[in-house]
Amino acid sequence: MSAPGTLSGQGGRPILVTGGAGFVGANLADALAREGHAVIVYDALARAGVEANLAWLRQRHPARISAVVADVRDRGELARAVAEAGAVVHFAAQVAVTTSLVAPRDDMEVNLGGTLNLLEAIRARSAPVPLLFASTNKVYGNLPDIALVQEGEAYLPGDASLRARGIGEDRPLDFHTPYGCSKGAADQYVLDYARSYGIPTVVMRMSCIYGPRQMGNEDQGWVAHFLIRALQGLPITLYGDGRQVRDILHVQDAVAAYRAALARIDRVAGRAFNLGGGPENAVSLRELLAHLGTLIGRTIETEYADWRPGDQRYYVSDTRAVREALGLAPATPWREGVAMLAAWLREWLATERGPAPRTRMAEAAL
Repeated sequence: MSAPGTLSGQGGRPILVTGGAGFVGANLADALAREGHAVIVYDALARAGVEANLAWLRQRHPARISAVVADVRDRGELARAVAEAGAVVHFAAQVAVTTSLVAPRDDMEVNLGGTLNLLEAIRARSAPVPLLFASTNKVYGNLPDIALVQEGEAYLPGDASLRARGIGEDRPLDFHTPYGCSKGAADQYVLDYARSYGIPTVVMRMSCIYGPRQMGNEDQGWVAHFLIRALQGLPITLYGDGRQVRDILHVQDAVAAYRAALARIDRVAGRAFNLGGGPENAVSLRELLAHLGTLIGRTIETEYADWRPGDQRYYVSDTRAVREALGLAPATPWREGVAMLAAWLREWLATERGPAPRTRMAEAAL
């Protein structure tokens, strides 16, 4: 790890984290502040529960965390924050496929418009600063050409080499749903601003990140959502047959990747990486639920509904490129990471949040 103040491109200035009160953003802001860096948390606080993350950050790091409560669509406020920053990490987004289908214009204005606002604010500076962008595996579409076979409770590629390595960055882009379009277009803008304007950018196409401070709900954050429902003894609805497979990555490993990208920005600028748990952390929804039942000591009631638009029956990241380029350690084994999240959620439900109303909620978006 770099010493405080020595991240490449930082120049002693604070690091701006948009969406910094969100799940991954708050974890990264905490890690940076613990290392001695000043952090500007820029967040509209639109998602329920993120105020608690901001309060937690301020309590832990009163001298290093400053906050700007504003929307990324506010170009003036965003430009003022960028003007102070030595580096930017961009998490602020509309994050749910379901919401994008209901309100596609809002989705586009936040995800694509907000990202363009940020890029333009950086371009306006005399010396552009590094930008890391949180993209998504949804840029690859629903992968209909990958032949799958059902093995037990999971769908897996029939191609043994693909099963062993996962989906690589050379996979053609194929945007599905308004969310996929808005994030995918933003992904491409970020890469093009490196080509066209020399801004040192990196794109992280993230798979399913989970861990502490994730208040998963019916639309986003499915691992935490499943655990919250299971711990409260409430039923879980699966869309499709539950054999969908994802590679899940603990947030501490995602934070390590972003830290490494900031430290190595001179070597990795202009690149996109698939960031996930990889084949060794691939698990189907049914397999995860079975493990959760063992973890909490009771059977979890499960219901089923129709497949959601654009759902991938299989997505696992090929993590070889990101590990090699950033020198990353092996990811946390998913059973170990899920146990850590369960312990955190037990405490959170008992103290910070308290019991939720016993209402029936849908399964989280993947």
